[in-house]
Amino acid sequence: MSKVVSPAFTPTPPPSFDDRIHRGREARESTTWDGVAQLSTTDRDPIGILSEQNEDRLQSLVPLRTERMSVSPFTFYRGTAALMASDLARTPHSGILVASCGDAHVSNFGFYASPQRSLVFDLNDFDESAWAPWEWDLKRLVASIVIAGRSTSRKKAVVRQTAVDTIASYLDALRAAVHTSPTERYFTHFDAEQHVSQLSKRSREVLKDAIGDAEKRTSARVVRRLTAVAKDGHRRFIEQPPVLTPIDDAAAAAVADGLRQYQDSASEDIHLLMLHYRLADVARRVVGVGSVGTRCFLALFEDGDGHHQVLQVKEAGRSVLEQYGGIAQPPALQDTMTSRGQGARVVGLQRILQGLSDPFLGYIDQGSRGYYVRQFHDMKGNIDMDTLKNEPFNQYGTACGRVLARAHAQSPEAVEILGFAGHGKKLTEAILSWSLDYAKLSESDFDLFTARS
Repeated sequence: MSKVVSPAFTPTPPPSFDDRIHRGREARESTTWDGVAQLSTTDRDPIGILSEQNEDRLQSLVPLRTERMSVSPFTFYRGTAALMASDLARTPHSGILVASCGDAHVSNFGFYASPQRSLVFDLNDFDESAWAPWEWDLKRLVASIVIAGRSTSRKKAVVRQTAVDTIASYLDALRAAVHTSPTERYFTHFDAEQHVSQLSKRSREVLKDAIGDAEKRTSARVVRRLTAVAKDGHRRFIEQPPVLTPIDDAAAAAVADGLRQYQDSASEDIHLLMLHYRLADVARRVVGVGSVGTRCFLALFEDGDGHHQVLQVKEAGRSVLEQYGGIAQPPALQDTMTSRGQGARVVGLQRILQGLSDPFLGYIDQGSRGYYVRQFHDMKGNIDMDTLKNEPFNQYGTACGRVLARAHAQSPEAVEILGFAGHGKKLTEAILSWSLDYAKLSESDFDLFTARS
């Protein structure tokens, strides 16, 4: 009796571990270490790229974006993912594409509550996520460590060693991950409290303080701090310009319509959960540094007994990896963006890249604009790089490296990275060289930016 192969499956097995290692080695031969370290500084227009981004933003908030980016070289770097993608696009890359964060600087790692209410440490920003060469995320991370270290007046040796250790931690974690099954690495995540005992005394103190602060950042606290009971007996957001401001009736109606669509995109359990609530109020919220000027709202929900839930509705534009990096996206992702919008891209890639994700994730597609939806301040927290001593600074960098490796390990092509990296010494030298050079270039861009502001 002949066997019938379902069209949903293929009789051809995926490439083996050894096959992918070989592919990675072939990619290394065509790219070279000099190519990995290469940085082009000609025909750049950093101010032009930032100005182009501002064109589609709320013009009343553009000065605030400029102000926040002008605080330091590091805050400037946080707002220049598009500029870096443009710079990366003009130099050779490995050709090994993986699901990527697109903006993996050190401040885009942090704490948040898992669906099981434990505190996890992971990537926490996916606005720019898409497929890209694996090393682009690592370069963004390591360059951010260099710039953050210089901005806090650390010695060159400390900054350099932290950068080297971060690259090593990434490679070590990736090597460990791809030697497990795809299912095992999928279930891996970083429980914040379980990792406390592995740190030095000084780092443990920093982490415990950060965990304590994160655990206080709940929806209940948001309701206490950002809302008040109005004359009709219902809560409303308190105006706090320019960070939190009311919106007109037409905009509020559009957000309400979008939130009805969101409930259809959310998982069935969240869809049912949200039937307990009604939308009570909507306000515009300014967030972040690079995101300032994009459309972002807070939505306050309440049930019939005075319980509340606060969701964030955030605009999702094209990924800089595609728009400025020039990376053609896989057909499946292209179909998603065409049929369901950019918000669906962000939600899908967040679920891929994070070990555990917000169960409230969903998206809105309003044609010309896409949005994604998530909980607001659900035990979210970050490490303040400015306050870290040298040892915790190093350990934080290496923790980010491990988390990034776990994210990249979800892609089948991750094994090819090991073939490309070899023993890692020459790769480390190339990534370090590029990051040190890019830090200087970014600092020069910062000087130009502040001079024109």
